[in-house]
Amino acid sequence: MSLSSVWTNKFRSGLTILGIVIGITTVITVSSLLTGLRKGIVTFFEEFGPDTIFVKRFSGDPNSQGTPKERKRRPIPPEYSEYVKRFCPSLEAVSTALWIPPVIRGRAMSARVKGFETENISLAGVSANSRIVQPRNLAEGRYFTDDEDQRAARVAVLGSLVAEALFPAGKAVGQPVMIDGAEYIVIGVSEPAKGSFFGENGIDRQITIPLATARLRYPQADNFLINAKAYPGKRDEAFEEIRAILRKLRRTPAADENDFDLTTPDQIIKQFDQISSLIILASIAISGLGLLVGGIGVMNIMLVSVTERTREIGVRKAIGARRIDIIFQFLMEAITLTGVGGAVGIAFSMMVTLAIAKLFPALPSETPLWAILAGVGVSVFTGVFFGVWPAMKAARLDPVEALRYE
Repeated sequence: MSLSSVWTNKFRSGLTILGIVIGITTVITVSSLLTGLRKGIVTFFEEFGPDTIFVKRFSGDPNSQGTPKERKRRPIPPEYSEYVKRFCPSLEAVSTALWIPPVIRGRAMSARVKGFETENISLAGVSANSRIVQPRNLAEGRYFTDDEDQRAARVAVLGSLVAEALFPAGKAVGQPVMIDGAEYIVIGVSEPAKGSFFGENGIDRQITIPLATARLRYPQADNFLINAKAYPGKRDEAFEEIRAILRKLRRTPAADENDFDLTTPDQIIKQFDQISSLIILASIAISGLGLLVGGIGVMNIMLVSVTERTREIGVRKAIGARRIDIIFQFLMEAITLTGVGGAVGIAFSMMVTLAIAKLFPALPSETPLWAILAGVGVSVFTGVFFGVWPAMKAARLDPVEALRYE
């Protein structure tokens, strides 16, 4: 009976549930995108391991320029690595990295071989022991040695996307490649990274060269990073040891905050969760407007339905229908109306999510079960909340007056 009532007034019902569809679609689509992004970020940092600690000048991505306040900080000199390793007994290994700016002397950095060239790269010089702190699987070749690092050898390890762009036929190892005007020999190619930031892992388009080579080639670069690996179960101790030694080295007053960025993988994930929570709350607030409009539409259509079916209500009461029967009948119609809106909203949001994944592969998405259940629950609650008053109005009708109606 409820479905029949909704179907009888198709156009009116469609306009009523439109607001509910918009509200449900907004929440589920946003939740799906954020869930997919979080999964990629968690997988990305799992490769570093739970005992990794990052020391940087600025917060955020290594290539970021930091906030205006952070730009006043002094650079992190590479000599800090030796002090950190020497005075932090909880650390197993410490490596140093130098990130080269993507634009140097007004021109973008590029890598090329005969017949192929790409500017979609990043360049980093790292110490040879970085493979201990941040282990990477190689698809082919090897990593550079301590000797190659010390004598500033011009060798390079290519990220998977860079190798694919420059050597589409494969067999990159042993081949020369021009990187920012200098020739290097490819000695290894990394496997595709597992996790990602917004669907892309920067390591896949990164070219890694020895730290000494990078310092010799780019003496003006000062964006050094220190990556430390604590012994299992001692990360918190190592974190405090690093913080204390860096504050001492930089002569930071006790009352001042750190003038460097010290983070761990789980802290970065926690920061993302805080941001995503705010985004979800904002989407809920926006979708709430759509649900409010839809709910008012439900109440309006149910009040009209009560008026239009006054005689029917009188007949039902005359042949024995109780007040609770009338309330249940009209509540079911309201719930059916919003339930249909919820079902359509869930189906539509999943189609939108799949379309986004196809059109924009860099935006991973995964529809969480809680979002679907929340969509169903909210639509049913909206029907109950906005259907109570019309149902009560129908139940209070006098059967004699109702039979005389029309």
